[in-house]
Amino acid sequence: MPADTPSPAPAPTGHPAGRVLVLIPARMAATRLPGKPLADVGGRPMIVEVARRAVAAGIGRVAVATDAPEIAAAVTAAGLEAVMTRADHPSGSDRIFEALTALDPAGEVEIVVNVQGDLPTILPNTIRTALIPLLATSADIATLAAEITLAEERTDPNVVKVVGSPLAPGLLRALYFTRATAPFGEGPLYHHIGLYAYRRAALERFVSLPPSPLERREKLEQLRALEAGMRIDVAVVDAVPLGVDTPSHLERARALLAQEK
Repeated sequence: MPADTPSPAPAPTGHPAGRVLVLIPARMAATRLPGKPLADVGGRPMIVEVARRAVAAGIGRVAVATDAPEIAAAVTAAGLEAVMTRADHPSGSDRIFEALTALDPAGEVEIVVNVQGDLPTILPNTIRTALIPLLATSADIATLAAEITLAEERTDPNVVKVVGSPLAPGLLRALYFTRATAPFGEGPLYHHIGLYAYRRAALERFVSLPPSPLERREKLEQLRALEAGMRIDVAVVDAVPLGVDTPSHLERARALLAQEK
């Protein structure tokens, strides 16, 4: 591990030690920003920066799941773990399930955390927070959201909203995910953050399901789980981490990382 890798933070109370696997799916085929996982951010490839932050979360073993030898080489050169997967997966969820079965054939892992590889400024504590719903409730899947504070995001179809019923302060039970402005009326709207923690059986079931009608309509994979009767709970965090999809996003990420130093 590089000398400047952040020290792991303490795991959440109730965390099943050794039973959490953090997987970061990565491929080179991004259309808006070719070669995105290897783009330089803060002096290292983006995928390496994300993996370092996942390690710093201190919740379990971390590996990058990829079909690209050059991504695997960059990750291992940084002293981190990579696992090769097939190139024909339709989604990151399918890729991490293959990686799970390769890394844990004995079935000892109980929770799988899927961290997107294009979140180079995500805080380790944000990753840790994704475990809280699974430790606090009987949910099958946990994810994250932040309250929308910018007026334009309320109507932006690129900002996915989660409609949820409050369970406790900072914790929602997801009823729906949508690109529309919802729910109607006074009150907060929540910006969904695409980071997921799955119980192992839930991930196995999820990847076995065909795409669902609402998933196809909204183009939101998580609706497949809700339509199949699976429970998704949501932990509310303070801010949405920057997702890098375009050259302008990349420049912003570089600027934010420069401010951290």
